[in-house]
Amino acid sequence: MKAWTAALGLAALCACSSKAEQIGAVDTAFQWIGPDHKIVVDAFDDPLVQGVTCFVSRAKTGGIKGALGLAEDKAEASIACRQVGPISFTKPLPQSDEVFNERLSILFKKLRIVRMVDKKRNALVYLTYSDKLIDGSPENAVTAVAVDRATVIPVK
Repeated sequence: MKAWTAALGLAALCACSSKAEQIGAVDTAFQWIGPDHKIVVDAFDDPLVQGVTCFVSRAKTGGIKGALGLAEDKAEASIACRQVGPISFTKPLPQSDEVFNERLSILFKKLRIVRMVDKKRNALVYLTYSDKLIDGSPENAVTAVAVDRATVIPVK
């Protein structure tokens, strides 16, 4: 009974209430048992900035461990955020704020996306990184969305 309870707790820990929407995936390596290794592309809308969507590509481990949610996905990710409609703000933005995170391993590693406001250039900068250190520094990628100068970015 304790093993069953532990398994349920572990499954709950792995479940992400992600707001990302999978756009597509490509297989990168065939696996005899379980799903193939893949590169997936997810999209998510910035929760405080209407009209901006970020697209993130990352590796997804397959095989038996991947099927069971026990695999540790690679830390590398690529990000591209774009204006997809008129930009507006639901409320003032913090100077820097985590807008998305997703678990990449069962225990510690997460993929995080942080939005930063560049007031001087009237731009939104998005940084993606893994919070597990790899050889002394985390893998990361950055992108920016320029906001029309007529639209001032409200900052707290």
